[in-house]
Amino acid sequence: FVRKLRIVLAEKKLDYQLVLEDVWGSDDILKINPLGKVPCLVMEGQDSITGAMFDSRVIAEYLDTLSPVGRLIPEKGRERAEVRTWEALADGILDAAILVRLERTWPGRVADQRSEPWVQRHMGKVHAGLDAMARGLGDKAWCSGNHFSLADVAVGCGLGWLSFRFPDLDWAEKHPVLARHLDKLMTRP
Repeated sequence: FVRKLRIVLAEKKLDYQLVLEDVWGSDDILKINPLGKVPCLVMEGQDSITGAMFDSRVIAEYLDTLSPVGRLIPEKGRERAEVRTWEALADGILDAAILVRLERTWPGRVADQRSEPWVQRHMGKVHAGLDAMARGLGDKAWCSGNHFSLADVAVGCGLGWLSFRFPDLDWAEKHPVLARHLDKLMTRP
């Protein structure tokens, strides 16, 4: 989710200062985000919850309004809803995969406390989401409309994270259309 926003910032040519937070090793993030999650955008000159914005979808929406360069979210109508739906699908796949990763790796549990039915339920969401993405992309050049958008940013980040954290998933072999799309996205500066 942080990567998605860093790409939005780059596409919009907006300056920012990145501050890394270890949300598992420190509770510092709670001072600005009561949910204790990243990303969190702190406005210049602010350092409390009233000057912070959280949730990548909210922040992406805001960032897209700050610069006329490369509009990533259409202003209204069906096109806007389509881009936001692609983003929700990509984010939902990530949400499910993160839950699987935490179930498999969180050191607060021993092996017999881990739930394989939980893992399989959420992996089912990941697979269903990937199937939907592949069908939706088909032979189109971009996820939504005739140009690069936040839909492509979200999909690219989701696929990249799956490749990094779930190398055995081998989603690219099953969904070559998605693999080609990620390859194309990775050529962007």
